[in-house]
Amino acid sequence: MPRFAANLTMLFTELPFLDRFAAASAAGFRGVECMFPGDHPPQALAERLREAGLEQVLLNLPAGDWARGDRGIACQPGREGEFRDSVGQALAYARALGCTRLNCLAGIAPEGVPAERVEAALVSNLRFAAREVGKEGITLLLEAINTRDVPGAFVSTTRQALAILDAVGEPNLRYQYDIYHMQRAEGELAETLRACLSRIGHVQLADNPGRHEPGTGEIRFEFLMPFLDRLGYPGWVGCEYRPATTTKAGMGWMARYAAGP
Repeated sequence: MPRFAANLTMLFTELPFLDRFAAASAAGFRGVECMFPGDHPPQALAERLREAGLEQVLLNLPAGDWARGDRGIACQPGREGEFRDSVGQALAYARALGCTRLNCLAGIAPEGVPAERVEAALVSNLRFAAREVGKEGITLLLEAINTRDVPGAFVSTTRQALAILDAVGEPNLRYQYDIYHMQRAEGELAETLRACLSRIGHVQLADNPGRHEPGTGEIRFEFLMPFLDRLGYPGWVGCEYRPATTTKAGMGWMARYAAGP
């Protein structure tokens, strides 16, 4: 079965962030991911990672001012300098944690700016980021986000994300496929995974509706996870869901898949 990584931004939130590493290990995870952990110095994270025997499989580039509504800044003309600084910040954490995948959130399209200009800024920023992180053997990812949860998200479908990857043209730029977001945006989960597997660098999951753990909604993970395994997907599957109650109480789903199809 696929290897599951705990998203420490969304799981084990009953605990302080630094304590979530040990909790993830105790729950059976061997990998972790998170959004950009800028509140904690990289050395502190690296120590917790080593103590828990975990692999840091994914980090996000800093996404701007989240409290003010930013959901990424890569598509926003005029913020190129801020974006380039964010790449440097993410690289510092990736080095300290041994992380080889960095995810870029394109962000929300600014009002009144032509779509062609927004896309040009995104393509330019992604090309810069891919080349910078590629110097250190790191894969850059672009994620599509559904516009129901994030109105105005500029990259919102698989077709659009892949077209942008083509426009950037960097070999270390891959697609981050989020099962929850794409169920809401377009459906066709299994066929999309099959058709696009060679371009997918990371997968994330949550059920729909509610963005809770598998088994709480409409997505047939009992089919989808063995299917992903049969396709030969070699990477991690990040568990980026909001537990319906507590993280521990909702963990039964993973034991089912760990036991095999």
